[in-house]
Amino acid sequence: MKQRKVSKDSGADFGNPQLSDRSKNSSDTDEHESKPHHQQKKRRKKSKVTRWSCIDTCCWFIGCVCVLSFVFAVLYHATPESVPQFVAEKINGPLPDPPGTMLRKEGLLAKHPVVFVPGIVTGGLEMWEGKPCAHGLFRKRLWGGNFGKIYTRPKCWMEHIMMDNETGLDPEGIRVRPVSGLVAADYFAPGYFVWAVLIENLASIGYEEKNMYMASYDWRLTFQNTEVRDASLSRIKSTIESMVQTNHGNKVVVIPHSMGSLFFLHFLKWVETAPPMGGGGGPDWCARHIRAVMNIAGTFLGVPKAFPGLFSAEAKDIAVARAIAPEILSNDVFGFQTLQYIMRVTRSWDACMSMVPKGGDAIWGNASWSPEEGYDCSEKRSITENTTEDTIASANSVPQECADDDSAVVKGVHGKPVAHYGRMVAFGKEAAVLDYSALRKKEPPPKTPPSDRTMNSSASCGDVWTEYQEMEWDNIEDIASREVYTAGDLVELLRRVAPKLMARAEENWGFGLADDLSDPKYQHFRHWSNPLETMLPNAPELEIYCLYGVGIPTERSYIYKISPPTDSCYIPFRIDGNAKGDSEGCLKGGVQFVDGDETVPVLSSGFACAKLWHGKTRFNPAGSPTFVKEYNHSPPANFFEGRGTESGSHVDIMGNFALIEDILRVAAGQTGDQLGGNRIHSDLLKWSERIKIKL
Repeated sequence: MKQRKVSKDSGADFGNPQLSDRSKNSSDTDEHESKPHHQQKKRRKKSKVTRWSCIDTCCWFIGCVCVLSFVFAVLYHATPESVPQFVAEKINGPLPDPPGTMLRKEGLLAKHPVVFVPGIVTGGLEMWEGKPCAHGLFRKRLWGGNFGKIYTRPKCWMEHIMMDNETGLDPEGIRVRPVSGLVAADYFAPGYFVWAVLIENLASIGYEEKNMYMASYDWRLTFQNTEVRDASLSRIKSTIESMVQTNHGNKVVVIPHSMGSLFFLHFLKWVETAPPMGGGGGPDWCARHIRAVMNIAGTFLGVPKAFPGLFSAEAKDIAVARAIAPEILSNDVFGFQTLQYIMRVTRSWDACMSMVPKGGDAIWGNASWSPEEGYDCSEKRSITENTTEDTIASANSVPQECADDDSAVVKGVHGKPVAHYGRMVAFGKEAAVLDYSALRKKEPPPKTPPSDRTMNSSASCGDVWTEYQEMEWDNIEDIASREVYTAGDLVELLRRVAPKLMARAEENWGFGLADDLSDPKYQHFRHWSNPLETMLPNAPELEIYCLYGVGIPTERSYIYKISPPTDSCYIPFRIDGNAKGDSEGCLKGGVQFVDGDETVPVLSSGFACAKLWHGKTRFNPAGSPTFVKEYNHSPPANFFEGRGTESGSHVDIMGNFALIEDILRVAAGQTGDQLGGNRIHSDLLKWSERIKIKL
């Protein structure tokens, strides 16, 4: 049909030469014009096909990750358990026996009952009473486990996990309680162990639930309130007494982790104090019931990163994310005010205040001096297996100019100035690195013109109200204009920005350094978890260990800036992620690092055992022996090693074979001297000697 039509048209044109020529010319013109038009259309179509937007890239990446995760999950569950071990042995050679298996071959068996004291966050919490939105969650975990309730009911979950902002106790109509038993903190989440590896190794030498006890408690509460609400301290006391009685009179070995070290320090004083404030055990209760306290990654002097968590709801990782993608946490991106919600919840957890740095400038340093001043993050440290205190002290004698001269100018790698650790918070990099004499002469930064915007009232912020919304903008600028805050200033700074939190905190926590421990005021429970404001019990045979990892950069001080307004309820301060030092230095992303376990600096974990309690001091009048054992961090060599058996990281150290072996040997009856005494890799003793306090 098409051919006939074309032929007819051609015949008609043939009979009319002019029309034929016109048609031919028109045809040529159309062909000439249509060709580039056709090519242009083709190119446009091709450009539409090949255009690749950022959203396409993100979707493609997320899709690949999901598909690969699914494939790996299927392969993981389909693979026999022996395969990863076989591959690991082929790469690294035969795996060493776990400490429990090795010690059982040596003939060591269970002797002393063991009590575990978990730290903050790692203990599970379950719901016993809740609001209508939590229907069906009775005795289901709201914290720990798979955290499924966060994703399915986020606002309901948040309402139940936070505490009352006035009392620090349960909100009306809500009861969330700690999970009991070893399952309370054996795993934090599926596959992420906390106490599980240690429990398994203890079982290898004969331990079981009759001589192991997880002293779970609600880590959100003040330590004294765990007794007021749940009788947690009384239950620990009665359980320890029962364990000693049913295990042939053998005293218990207590193993606290992280904040659990402060919780148990509080218990040591509570148990011997007369009622109603204490447990009424008498002055010799600890001597009769406790063989050793083996503190793992203890937070004795506090944790610097606890402050930015309360001040601006962030730490190193969030500051880095903001530096890479400044709007990553903006309400416009996710439609959820993430940091404001975090601040609202964490400021209701009074236990967070227990980890604010203690001792003030005498311990952590001031604007011109700190114990760790001059530390080099790029320095490679050798491992010394059994370093004695005397050899370390003599090898690392204290330079007089660092110990006594407050105006010393500290230079970092290649002689460049570095941020001073004693300036715990500095507004601007210049304020962090300037010499003290220059800092004093520096003119305060000019205030910006008064803004039309003031911090809004709490009513306009709804669920994400923070105490910043009750501050005038002039007060915000006034805080930043001071530029430098030391450890001794942090409590006062929190009073200004978090008055409700601090009203509860000052009734329950002490942050200072006692001049006279015989002063009756130090008999109040608010001082019992601060090793600088309380004494150890009268128990000369009670051994105290400080066990922790070293060799990992750990947060020590921060460079801040005023945050530009992003919404009506924004947080006005943030870590300046763009503040950086030398590529080999300790200042990165607005955070100054020092040696530690990635969470707790060496000074906080080790100073108490190395100096404060070493020998007979006013803090250790009975002279209870103390031991420092550091574990140099070694990351896993490959994927098949999991989290590693030589890790010194704050939580992963719970799977460190050397640490587990030390604990098992003490539980089986050996002493600290039989374990080889102190083992120190860091500059702890040098730094401790620089701290001049009355012992």
